[in-house]
Amino acid sequence: MTVTSAAYSDTTAAAPPRAGFAELLDLDGLRPASLAEIDAAAALQHRVDRKYLIPALSAAQLIGALDNTHHVLDINGRRTTEYRSTYFDTPHLAAWRAHMQGRRRRWKVRTRLYAEDRLCRMEVKSKDGRGATVKHAHTVDADAYGRLEPGTESAAFVDRVLSVSGIDITAADLTPAGEVCYLRAALADLEAGTRLTLDGALTCHRDGRTAALNPEYVLVETKGTARPAPADRHLLALGARPVSISKYIVGLSLLVPGLPDNNVRHLARTRFHTGPHTETPTARTGRNTPA
Repeated sequence: MTVTSAAYSDTTAAAPPRAGFAELLDLDGLRPASLAEIDAAAALQHRVDRKYLIPALSAAQLIGALDNTHHVLDINGRRTTEYRSTYFDTPHLAAWRAHMQGRRRRWKVRTRLYAEDRLCRMEVKSKDGRGATVKHAHTVDADAYGRLEPGTESAAFVDRVLSVSGIDITAADLTPAGEVCYLRAALADLEAGTRLTLDGALTCHRDGRTAALNPEYVLVETKGTARPAPADRHLLALGARPVSISKYIVGLSLLVPGLPDNNVRHLARTRFHTGPHTETPTARTGRNTPA
């Protein structure tokens, strides 16, 4: 298995369709907020996530309905951020299978690169006993993106978090399993302490092939408490319903031959297409860490 993101590269290829994505969502109509303001009001490392896969037109209507209560993350005038995430799994894809089998102790390990800012984190996500998502993060050098090497602080961090979470896996068991790339806009209700993200231009890469989300669709994820937030109620009013979907799970469902068929793959086939891998361009600007 090969994942082409094992080393970060400053490519001079054309930038991703950032302007089109921002204009499609009409992000300029929202009030700006800094990362510090959003983190202070809605860091939400321990949270309940709800995901919706909706037409871009519905996403724009959602943003219009939230403009009185929500701010958009703005970094030096930039309202979207390019994310690259390399996921690590066992050779038998234990993380993928734990998710698909609905196990109580599901987990994911990844390196995440905020491309414009050349900032990178090692992250471990798991579910607690009540089904809430718990995320732990450890900052690493951007050149370490896509790698999890024995004897490093990153490996020790992963071992510690997985052990505390009751997961019998170590960093030594893991290898790069797939890369997910997308553009993200982050919105937050600073008074209520909730936030949501909108992801577009979404692709997953593995073994020289790509699974890409239909560009007319956006993945929306609300992040809050067990009680649905106003954004969830607006989404329901637009006819959207929560879906159980993970970028990594969808990508591997479409790109790995021989995996068992499942509802995720059925959903993915109606909204994603597959083809040969093309290198995802990298954006570069000033240094900040997005939410």
